[in-house]
Amino acid sequence: MRALLCVPGLLASLALLHAAASATSEQATKTATMSYVVSQVKVQVNKAFLDSRTRLKTSMSNKAATTRQLSEYLKHAKGRTRTAIRNGQVWEESLKRLRQKATTNATDPSLDLTALSWEVGCGAPVPEVICDNSSYRTLTGDCNNQRNPALGAANRALARWLPAEYEDGLSLPFGWTPGKTRNGFRIPLAREVSNQIASYLNEEDVLDQNTSLLFMQWGQIVDHDLDFAPDTELGSSEYSKEQCDKYCLQGDNCFPIVLPHDDPKVMTQGKCMPFFRAGFVCPTPPYQTLAREQINALTSFLDASLVYGPEPGLASRLRNLSSPLGLMAVNQEVWDHGLAYLPFDKKKPSPCEFINTTARVPCFLTGDSRASEHILLAASHTLFLREHNRLAGELKRLNPQWDGEKLYQEARKILGAFVQIITFRDYLPIVLGVEMEKWIPPYRGYNESVDPRISNVFTFAFRFGHLEVPSTVSRLDENYQPWGPEPELPLHTLFFNSWRMVKDGGIDPLVRGLLAKKSKLMKQNKMMTGELRNKLFQPTHKIHGFDLAAINIQRGRDHGMPGYNSWRGFCDLLQPQTLAELGAVLKNEMLAKKFLDLYGTPSNIDIWIGGIAEPLVERGRVGSLLACLLGKQFQQIRDGDRFWWENPGVFTEKQRDSLQKMSFSRLVCDNTHITKVPPNPFQANSYPQDFVDCSAIEKLDLSPWASEGI
Repeated sequence: MRALLCVPGLLASLALLHAAASATSEQATKTATMSYVVSQVKVQVNKAFLDSRTRLKTSMSNKAATTRQLSEYLKHAKGRTRTAIRNGQVWEESLKRLRQKATTNATDPSLDLTALSWEVGCGAPVPEVICDNSSYRTLTGDCNNQRNPALGAANRALARWLPAEYEDGLSLPFGWTPGKTRNGFRIPLAREVSNQIASYLNEEDVLDQNTSLLFMQWGQIVDHDLDFAPDTELGSSEYSKEQCDKYCLQGDNCFPIVLPHDDPKVMTQGKCMPFFRAGFVCPTPPYQTLAREQINALTSFLDASLVYGPEPGLASRLRNLSSPLGLMAVNQEVWDHGLAYLPFDKKKPSPCEFINTTARVPCFLTGDSRASEHILLAASHTLFLREHNRLAGELKRLNPQWDGEKLYQEARKILGAFVQIITFRDYLPIVLGVEMEKWIPPYRGYNESVDPRISNVFTFAFRFGHLEVPSTVSRLDENYQPWGPEPELPLHTLFFNSWRMVKDGGIDPLVRGLLAKKSKLMKQNKMMTGELRNKLFQPTHKIHGFDLAAINIQRGRDHGMPGYNSWRGFCDLLQPQTLAELGAVLKNEMLAKKFLDLYGTPSNIDIWIGGIAEPLVERGRVGSLLACLLGKQFQQIRDGDRFWWENPGVFTEKQRDSLQKMSFSRLVCDNTHITKVPPNPFQANSYPQDFVDCSAIEKLDLSPWASEGI
């Protein structure tokens, strides 16, 4: 009888065991399926990355590099960035395939996203960083925030101030699907917007009577210190890149910029300009959104990472480790009248060698892969390299007992402070004008609750500087008169043009041009010079060139940027709905009509073109929307940086007093053969009345760094 009573319990137990076994079996099947899918995708993505590298080397070995290949070289991911982007692609493609297999939606709890991330290898794309109490920054930006060590570190996602807006809610940009509308209106071609809004027929620039060319150049220096999103790779088809380039076949990560049928470029370049989507990273827990998030390959801090590199491997290659003096490596093959050049990047082939196949001067090796993109940028990098070595030498004289590591880190720390001081004291007040104090109030110390990460929208807002680039670059002699037989060079001839520096005059004539020539002024009817809008990365022997304005617009869509009115709302600004309201915001009804003819509604206007079109704030160089976005970002960069130069404990009080005397003019005096400089190098200056002898420019007093002062 007792045995019979046990039967129901036994049956129940057996049922539970069977259910558990079934669940275990089902889970095992899911796990096996996930592992199989991820392994298949990894093979495909790895092949795409390998093919890309091989193709780039091959294409640049045939001595006929195209505009696209030059651009691809510039946007090619390396090192840990490459690993992070590859993981992002594997994650996204694996998710797509698993969803198709499960016929479920992305947020279905049956799809274990944590397990997927683990299988892909997501998470930090680097070995785990162990944080200590060092007085020096890490190269990667890790450990700045001790409560959240990864905050602001390299190779993480850009921050979102507003949620991403993609056509499919996940990754496809608006403009991807023909005929699909946004807010009820068609998406205009990026090149069509560029032609209608950013171009101007009379190619003569309107120069800014208040700012020097250094103002434009410093903006690029700061940008290259803060953010970089290399291109991702295409998927499985080995012909994908060629299909994107030659045949304008959109798909995978190829998002070509289609040319309007009446565009003059159609005759010379075909139907499109190739465009590849930006690299992105794996999503992070708690997976509230799975929308694609673009990578920032750099640290979010103003830390001179463009000089030193954002990862240890590159940083070591840039140092002279054979010397105990804490020096950066310099070029051993060529010299600038006794002063150092940047070392050459020995990797072959080099795009710089194609610009002048007779001179065959390679690109330079620096902390940022874009240094040779343009000759003025390369000249700026050269100044920083020389200044590091000058500082290390001075510190060694003061402190003979210091070893190479101490000398390197102290010089790096001072140069990082230099970038911060020049940016906030000399550059940003010109950018923000009367809005400076509103957005960037006086410093009150480090706040660990402030998020210093570079926002996705900032990478577009900061591109206002593209409108300050003039159509020519001038080289000047010691009397600030035209230098040499070719003193004024068209801008497009100076992309990847290292030979002009090394074999045609050194950096001094270029630096004098930065100090004595003017930036271009942004005018609503003269936005971007044709040198950038039609000839970007145009090899000198070719007629093909890219359009930087169209690229900026297409890139915004690629990044899932919300529209103009969303950002106006974010900044508590009026959100225009009608022609009259937009005309009032722009103070230009004709321009407002052009926008509405293209977009249908102000809400759809792409953030970059909408932001730059606004009239400038008083005494500033951006409109109200960009003043808000830039001001908010720079305030967060400063207040969320534990190593900010003004933060007590980073430098001593005497050291801070010395640092405040640093200036770009002194940098020039100390690292070139130039003897006459302007006391205010960011303002427009005329020679000789606005120039003084270097002896009149205050030097950085390093005595507070003597060992008793540390």
